[in-house]
Amino acid sequence: MYDFVVVGAGPAGSRFSRQAARAGHDVLCLERGEVGRPLACSGHVSTDIWNFTPEGARDELLQNEVSGARFHVGGPGSESHLFYKDETISNVIDRVGLDRTLARAAREAGADLRENHSVVGLDEDTDGVTVRMRTPNGTETVRTRMVAGCDGPVSRVRRELGMPEPGEKLQGILAFSEERDPGSHVDVHLTVPEFFAWRIPRGDAGVEYGLGAAPGENATDLFDRFLDAYGVETGETCAGMIPIGPAERVTSDRAFLVGDAAAQTKPFTGGGILYGMTAADHAAREIDPRSPDTLGEYERAWRSDLVREIRLGHWVRRAYSLPDTVQRAGLSALSGKIGVHMDKPSTLFSPESLKTLLSRSQ
Repeated sequence: MYDFVVVGAGPAGSRFSRQAARAGHDVLCLERGEVGRPLACSGHVSTDIWNFTPEGARDELLQNEVSGARFHVGGPGSESHLFYKDETISNVIDRVGLDRTLARAAREAGADLRENHSVVGLDEDTDGVTVRMRTPNGTETVRTRMVAGCDGPVSRVRRELGMPEPGEKLQGILAFSEERDPGSHVDVHLTVPEFFAWRIPRGDAGVEYGLGAAPGENATDLFDRFLDAYGVETGETCAGMIPIGPAERVTSDRAFLVGDAAAQTKPFTGGGILYGMTAADHAAREIDPRSPDTLGEYERAWRSDLVREIRLGHWVRRAYSLPDTVQRAGLSALSGKIGVHMDKPSTLFSPESLKTLLSRSQ
């Protein structure tokens, strides 16, 4: 019997597998396809990413450094409002490479990580969980004390075990052009209903274009119009769901959700890499596979760390739906040098941010 079967080898799943294996647990991690494929997530992350990666990862994965963002109420060529720091705020990374680096670190820590293994059924009982999976050699069954559902927005674990759904699922879509752009500023366009579109320079690796759209919107049509406005051609389009708003419960009797499966994401950007790996660390520290009661400790730990930021993120997102005139006035008043961390809306109220705003008004 395994201590943990981890379903999904994205950042959250590989991070949990690594940390649990390092703690001495017997870990089996199952990825339904090839690690890192298909791509469905942006590679724009805060510099905190390197706190979760093995030594040397930055040299392998870094594509560009970003120090600010230009916000537009209109499309390309419209008036922009720059928010910036004098130092690097965030990094653009090889997103597929990140998944593979984290998966390799999990294996090196002792986790048994298997690609092309798709979970097709789960049955909880008083002693553990029976996991049925489709493999290259047919169907297999294993037993485990706990299951970690790290299998993304449309989680099989969540559905099989009857855990509640996230509050909302946005449509995410992105693609890459071959333009060389070493620029240090991303462009954010508040032109998509209830969310936004973006352009991210990736140095020699090209440019990333993307958007998030609310349910009911035609994301493909919005994206095509966005690309046409920029006058660019891109390669293959990547698409996926963006879960927003964690449910009141992300655990069952012997299973727990981590990352996008638990909607541990930023409501104002849709990004979940850092939140998911933060929650994975809490899970590895708090959960004893032989003691189901410790699932409650995981719930308390990750919520204590992240829920305040998620709630504030919902308030930030509301600004995307304000009238254009109000958005322009707000951006004009607040633009300039900032003291905000891209993963932590609470830093809007930090002494550094307040000092910056006060100095601008003098």
